[in-house]
Order: sequence, then C-alpha cells, then structure tokens
Amino acid sequence: MGYRVAVVGATGNVGREMLNILAERQFPADEVVALASRKSLGTEVTFGDTTLKTKDLETFDFTGFDMALFAIGSGPTKEYAPKAAKAGCVVIDNSSLYRYEPDIPLIVPEVNPEAISGYKNRNIIANPNCSTAQMVVALKPLHDRAKIKRVVVSTYQSVSGAGKDGIDELWDQTKAIYNPTTEVEPKAFQRQIAFNVIPQIDVFMDDGSTKEEWKMVAETKKIVDTSIKVTATCVRVPVFVGHSEAVNIETEEFLDEDEARDILREAPGIMVVDKREPGGYTTPIECVGDFATFISRIRQDSTIENGLNFWCVSDNLRKGAALNAVQIAELLGNRELKKG
Repeated sequence: MGYRVAVVGATGNVGREMLNILAERQFPADEVVALASRKSLGTEVTFGDTTLKTKDLETFDFTGFDMALFAIGSGPTKEYAPKAAKAGCVVIDNSSLYRYEPDIPLIVPEVNPEAISGYKNRNIIANPNCSTAQMVVALKPLHDRAKIKRVVVSTYQSVSGAGKDGIDELWDQTKAIYNPTTEVEPKAFQRQIAFNVIPQIDVFMDDGSTKEEWKMVAETKKIVDTSIKVTATCVRVPVFVGHSEAVNIETEEFLDEDEARDILREAPGIMVVDKREPGGYTTPIECVGDFATFISRIRQDSTIENGLNFWCVSDNLRKGAALNAVQIAELLGNRELKKG
C-alpha cells in the first residue's frame, strides 16, 4: 500500500517541480492531490502522465493523508501547516518558518538523515534554504574526513529563487534593453537585474549582513555542526535557474585537493566535473533539470595552512527546494512510516 500525499502550493514554480519529481522518482503514492489558494481553484497541473485539478487549501481536510509537501510562503504555512500536522499528516515545509525551531528537524538527506526522527515532536520537518542545501551536501563528506573549522562562501543566485516575479522581471527588463521605448522598473529586486548583479538577497540585519546570509550561517550550523564558523555574501545574478557558489573552507586536518576530489566523487548527491582546461567545470545552464549538486575548480588555498576552494552549482528549484523535499519524503517513508 502506498502513501497519500498532498502538494500544497501546486501551481507555483516549486510546487509544480515537486509534482514532477514525485512522478520522475516513482514515489510510492496511491493518491496525490494538488492544493492551492482559492484564486487558483481548478487550475490544472501535471503529475506524470496525468493531470490534476487543484483543490482549495482553505477547506481541505488532511485527515488520512500521510505527508504534505508545502511550497507556500511563511504566512499561509503558519496557518495551514499546524492544521495538517494535527490531522496526523506529516508536513515537509519549504518556507523559512520552522527552520530555526529547536524541536523541528532541518533535513538534507545526504547530510543528516538521522535527524528525521525529530518529526515526531510536532509532525513537521523543515526544508533548508536553497543556497544552504547545495553547499552542505559538499561540506559534509569533507567535514567527516578533516573537520571544517570555517567556511567563506560567495553565492551567485538565480532569479528563480525569488519566484515567478523574479523570472518575469529579468525577462521583461532584458527585452526592454533592446527596445528603448519600453522601461521596466525594478519591483521584485532592489535594482535592475538585467545585465547586473545585486549584492542583496532579503532584508538587511543589524550587523550589516542580509537575512539570506544569516540563513546560510544558522542552517549550516544546525545541519552539519554547530562549531563551524560561516561567513557568506549572497548576490543575485541575471540567471534564470541555477545557483552557483564559490566556497572556501579551512579544516583542522590537512586535506589534499586530490583526496578531496576523490571524497566528493564518492559522496551521495554530488557530481564532480573538474578538468583544468577551458570549460572543464559546470555552470548553471548545465545543472538545470538535474538532481545532482555539481562540484568543480577544487584546489588548495595556499594562503592558509589547511585550506581548499571549490565551485558548487545546483538547480535551486530541485536540490534547493523540490527535490530535497521529495528526498525527505522518501527518507520519512523508508525510516519512519514504512508504509510503501
């Protein structure tokens, strides 16, 4: 017998991707329902070879459903996730609402699968921020070998991280540049994003960092190791899909770049593409639609005793959101619910 699964926010970018991945990975579901706000009621979404009509989240009864994958903002999640959890349905939430709650597990299955049992506290599991998810997949196997002391990361994050509005704004502004009679003012972003980069994602905090940068620090500590020091600079770039990161790590033990490359090649969820020649690396375009996190440009950092640099690229709508949520659902089923 399979699971009964609800996808909440099924008409959004991440919700649609969740449905795609559930079908691609042949998740053992007897029933999948697509839920959305009342204004999207009846909208058709694709699930494998079938078409689902969205149902009204406001009136939906989660009783009898095993899992609900939430892909809506923190506001609606705060209202509906506790209702689903109270009805006995395990919530896997993609918003930031529950990530920092001490009694709610924050899960990347390749990194901290053992933490999944914590879902029993409140029947809720949190999905990490997109930029954190891909980075910790690469950090964990290196941390296990040489213990990472410090991480310095600069991100190059695509506009799809800001949702459909971000994608539309890049598209419209790009067209407007070639049509001088049209002007598209920034709305989704603080400055023009077309042919530009913006060193701000989310709001500024008192210490001068942005909320996105703070998330990477807090989430890495919760998922990997509380002792790791992390400093981040998060930048929005004019790319539609795919986040990139330049990562520098300092380890307690010396880790040779060749050994690091071998470790990463064997690690789950990682694809190493690292040739020291023109084009011998992965860029966001190549990672779109793929499940893997791609690692390139692995090399020693000679400015410190035990340092390494690497380049990390992943499809943020997949590993950064939808794929990780589905992987959590798979882990939950295999380890905890054991129904399928």
